[in-house]
Amino acid sequence: MAYLAAVEALPIDPLLPQLIAGLRKQSTLLVTAPPGAGKTTRVPRALHDAGFTHSGEIIILEPRRLAARLAATRVAAELGEKPGATVGYTMRFEMVGGSHTRIRFMTEGILSRRIVQDPFLAGVSIVILDEFHERHLATDLALAYIRQLQLNQRPDLKLIVMSATLEVDHLASFLGGAPVLAGEGSRYDVTIRYEEKASDRPLEEKVVRAAVYFLRESQDGDGLVFLPGAAEIRKVSEALAPLARRENLLILPLHGDLPHSAQARALEPAEQRKLILATNVAETSITIPGVAGVIDSGLARIASHSSWNGLPVLQTGKISKASAAQRAGRAGRNRNGMALRLYTRQDFDGRREHDLPEVKRADLAETVLTLHGTGIHDARNFQWFEPPPDAALAAAEDLLTRLGALTQQGDLSTMG
Repeated sequence: MAYLAAVEALPIDPLLPQLIAGLRKQSTLLVTAPPGAGKTTRVPRALHDAGFTHSGEIIILEPRRLAARLAATRVAAELGEKPGATVGYTMRFEMVGGSHTRIRFMTEGILSRRIVQDPFLAGVSIVILDEFHERHLATDLALAYIRQLQLNQRPDLKLIVMSATLEVDHLASFLGGAPVLAGEGSRYDVTIRYEEKASDRPLEEKVVRAAVYFLRESQDGDGLVFLPGAAEIRKVSEALAPLARRENLLILPLHGDLPHSAQARALEPAEQRKLILATNVAETSITIPGVAGVIDSGLARIASHSSWNGLPVLQTGKISKASAAQRAGRAGRNRNGMALRLYTRQDFDGRREHDLPEVKRADLAETVLTLHGTGIHDARNFQWFEPPPDAALAAAEDLLTRLGALTQQGDLSTMG
């Protein structure tokens, strides 16, 4: 593993020889390690150096565009390159790389479209599903589809499923008893503090109070504030303005709709202390150097759909314990830190262990259409990791039929 001498050592590094040896013997592995261990960047690089890309490229699925771009940039930098050579990334409206690219990070929906165009994933040697605990619909589809390929047309195709908070027993069973490799966590401690009692004060007031506490208790380092969406970011930014002037702070937003330059400004080191106001784009797969404190609202935008009109909706709801652990872990990536949760311990204890998978709550029309595009005409017979509700499948098929994407007989139409 000589290549690691040129870069910072990370907790996942001692596990890499075992991972490489395991993948030579097995077609599927599960990798679990706490936030900050280095799974996202070190695992693909180790596999490339071990020769797995001689037979095809490695695809790494990321839940968000920002994570895909940053991970590709980091791995390319460790190779002494810029993105687009050995390492690239693909997302909606943006592709960096070409036929020579061997490590390709991509957002989840891109793989769904690639499966329709190339059902056997020709030229792919390994697929890595990163941050699987988020259980996006496209990730569940990828997991089940790749498993079917392994059992039928592509026994040579390798699959790695990674997360800090995997429910390993059920997943390992679904994948035929796949081995589980557990890596070490961060070398740094994170102190977690809760609100003493529940309060109905506005969220922005809670954030300002927590920011004052963080600045008082930590003499240096930046803060990362998790908020549900861009509207809350704007409101909190306004509320923090007096504190920022008094303490000479930079208040920087970070969410998926910002231009690259604004995202880069939030992530790059600065001479002033920063308070970064982020949505859950910063929850996983991203290291923000210098963060010493996390302020967690405990809230996020949760995708679902309206049962009466079938349209997708975003609702603000409580995050799960697993997501809270991911957020707290951002404070312990480069140093000891603190996580200030703007809710009580009793509130935390009453939350779900994991978020409800999208396959149980989202509109399935696009997924059903994708399956038809690969030749799978009955989604009920598809070997799901967790099958969607029959009512949701029926609603999706009815909508596709009314739109003309499926025929009355349930076949894919020309328009579909």
